[in-house]
Amino acid sequence: QVQLQESGPGLVKPSQTLSLTCTVSGSSITTNYYYWSWIRQPPGKGLEWIGVIAYSGSTFYSPSLKSRTSISRDTSKNQFTLEVISATPEDTAVYYCARVPLSDRPGIDYWGQGTQVTVSS
Repeated sequence: QVQLQESGPGLVKPSQTLSLTCTVSGSSITTNYYYWSWIRQPPGKGLEWIGVIAYSGSTFYSPSLKSRTSISRDTSKNQFTLEVISATPEDTAVYYCARVPLSDRPGIDYWGQGTQVTVSS
């Protein structure tokens, strides 16, 4: 019964901020022991991990994106967000949010359906 849904603008101009929201139902984003992750897939390429926000509110980011990425949450709405500042065409991708259980083995148990974001003038 856990569902995740991405939302936000599908088109972003270069130098603007890419902003997405993941709305979660069926699972509280503050419940032990889950991490809430953003992943993207550029056209013709593999999946790339962007970052995560833990049940505690702690955040962790890919080293390649950390300088311009921010993940936050609104617990009253059971949502978490992604912001990528200074967007470039290389940020064009399908963006996914996902739930990751704290486990001895890595894995994702629930995904959103994904949303296309294009960075173009």
